[in-house]
Amino acid sequence: MSNQTVAEPADGQVGGRRLTGRQAEAVARLVEAAVEEIRAQGYEGLTVRNAARRAGMAPASAYTYFSSKDHLVVEALWRRLHALPAADDDGTPLERTEAELRALGWFLADEPALSAACTAALLGSGPDVVHLRRRIGLEIHDRLRRALGPAEQRSALRVLELATTGAMLSTGMGHLSYADVADELARAARLVLGGAP
Repeated sequence: MSNQTVAEPADGQVGGRRLTGRQAEAVARLVEAAVEEIRAQGYEGLTVRNAARRAGMAPASAYTYFSSKDHLVVEALWRRLHALPAADDDGTPLERTEAELRALGWFLADEPALSAACTAALLGSGPDVVHLRRRIGLEIHDRLRRALGPAEQRSALRVLELATTGAMLSTGMGHLSYADVADELARAARLVLGGAP
């Protein structure tokens, strides 16, 4: 189980709303409380109300920041992903890409309950979820683009993005264990970029 705390988003916003220092602290407590609830109760047992209770705040206050439990779960994923250090710039494009994909795989395996909750939450249709889903997709895109380097191949980038999001979905459906994600994504990189499988 991870001891990683919730990072503050780079832009200091939640749901398009700029936060004061006190508000940012309240949001961070609420997001961390949601992760603790997911660990204890799973996605099905999470509500904005019980996350607020665990964070020591009124449910009405929590709803001023998060429109739904899906919004809260996806915010937790976004913050953790955004805080994940990028892979080193050393090595070949294959080595860098493999390292980046392994880091993403280990990131999912580190918090399997949160990762499983995100499988459901990321498919939500609320505007806040859609906005964060785009940001998460862009973060994955940028990490892979940097790893591939300036001579990146657009088709390789797209296939590796699909492999990453497909791995997230496959784990949530029970077709792939979180422990195997890092190795499977590294194998995908080798196949796509012409290395040995």
